[in-house]
Amino acid sequence: MPPPTPATGSTVDVVIVGSGHNGLVAACYLARAGLSVEVVEADEVLGGAVSTVERWPGVRVDRGSSAHVIIRHSGIVEDLDLAAHGLRYIDCDPWGFAPAPRPGEDGPDGRPLVFSVDLDATCTSIEAACGAADAAAYRRFVEVWGPRSRAVVAAFGARPSPGALVRSFWPIGAPAAGRPRTPGGELAVDFLGSGDALLDRWFGSERLKAALAWFGAQSGPPMSEPGTAAMVGWVALLHDVPPGHPVGGSGGLTAALRRRLEADGGRVVLGDGAARLLVEDDDDGPHITGVETTSGRRIHATAVVAACHVAATRKLAGDAAPPALADADPPLGNGFGLVVRALTDAPPRYPGVPEAQSLQGLQLLCTDRAELAAAHGDWGAGRLPREPVPLAMSFSASDPTLAPPGQHVVTLWGQWYPYALADGADWDALAEAEAARLVAAVDRHAPGFAESVQRLYVQTPLELERELSLPRGNVMHVEMGLASMFGFRPTPALSGYRVPGLAGLYLAGASTHPGGGVSGNSGRSAARVLLADRRPLPRARVAARRGIRRALGRVGWGGPG
Repeated sequence: MPPPTPATGSTVDVVIVGSGHNGLVAACYLARAGLSVEVVEADEVLGGAVSTVERWPGVRVDRGSSAHVIIRHSGIVEDLDLAAHGLRYIDCDPWGFAPAPRPGEDGPDGRPLVFSVDLDATCTSIEAACGAADAAAYRRFVEVWGPRSRAVVAAFGARPSPGALVRSFWPIGAPAAGRPRTPGGELAVDFLGSGDALLDRWFGSERLKAALAWFGAQSGPPMSEPGTAAMVGWVALLHDVPPGHPVGGSGGLTAALRRRLEADGGRVVLGDGAARLLVEDDDDGPHITGVETTSGRRIHATAVVAACHVAATRKLAGDAAPPALADADPPLGNGFGLVVRALTDAPPRYPGVPEAQSLQGLQLLCTDRAELAAAHGDWGAGRLPREPVPLAMSFSASDPTLAPPGQHVVTLWGQWYPYALADGADWDALAEAEAARLVAAVDRHAPGFAESVQRLYVQTPLELERELSLPRGNVMHVEMGLASMFGFRPTPALSGYRVPGLAGLYLAGASTHPGGGVSGNSGRSAARVLLADRRPLPRARVAARRGIRRALGRVGWGGPG
């Protein structure tokens, strides 16, 4: 939809800044409640980091996320009935694959680890590769951490107040099914401890620990940091609902959210983002009156949900930013990762492993946690990793809509690449060589992969900042360490999704609880807070508003308010 001209400004109840999935989730919940909603987006592409474009003729490539994990456990997809609006997930099953040690490395009999939804099949694979003791330990791990991870799901879906966190976590220690109470101290050790320590307590095989650590590290921090144990424990839930990839690419989620929003009378405008917030100050104090877009169009509203980076929100508020926002300076980190999108004539092929076992989910190409520690150490020193550690995804193997016959899209993720390099090197000059090194790292596990590559699109930390408006290339917006989570995210003063001192301004997106990744939780939580601050609309008025908006839409009216 082309942006309206400045003369055709509109009046709505709520403006959403940013069409990322959290912004669209918030918009959908608000529109469903009967509010008039407009989403404004500076990019010409819908969805922010949850989007898919035709990168090469006939080839659809994700710009950001590819595998969706948390949102499939949040209930949002079902609550908004996104299947009725075109969303269809392909389950990643098996959801994880870790190759056997490379030739010349120490290891058992050379069998891979295959993590399936079927727990019995997973334990059979672990027993063959790592031994019966680790297989039994993994089964028990899933049994213990299943309830704990469901508590994490509940905490992610709620506003991060201290009481809510206590209610989410500590009841799982109560006696159930004849089992003894889990001591609170043990829970504290597990949840506040490191992922590495948790893995060392449970398992003996370094290969198994490396695969689970690499999965957990996708949240950002290395598994040596305090508070990362829960990121490992999340694997227990994947035996209920695995990661999924939308048919047609990751953007299938945001496209379905847009259709759901428009069905409820909402509207999305691309290519005309917010330029500044409109604010008035009266006897009740400063309050939002709308948004001015880059085209000069004014959208009048009593509430704005800023579903963008918290630093971008601060800039939009300008001199009207209250101290809580003006002083917000959460840690952004020094970059996060490097992404290589490869067009190939074949998916990665691992020796002796059927494609059905290796290509459905996350290819966790790490056999020793020392590789992860070295890469993170290099990142901390502002250096490129001496040995890149790849994660590969090949969803075109199960989704033919992504590429023509005989071609495949393979996404390679390398974590802990610094945005600012200690030697001052230029990322634009380094991109091609670093992409080649990441491809070579995959080739060491899947010989012949490098020869299959036809085209590459490289997203360095600098390019991630340019293309997806991610400051310093941090896909999580703000660091995901323990000191920046829950009630500390993005800052303690802003953790409740409101901006104190500026009525009508709300926050959503990866800068807020529960952080990065595809979950939709912050969008839903922000919508709930906003709705709680408003007087509920009578049902008759809700129905009348929807009917009027739909009727006006049929005659070509341009605004939803």
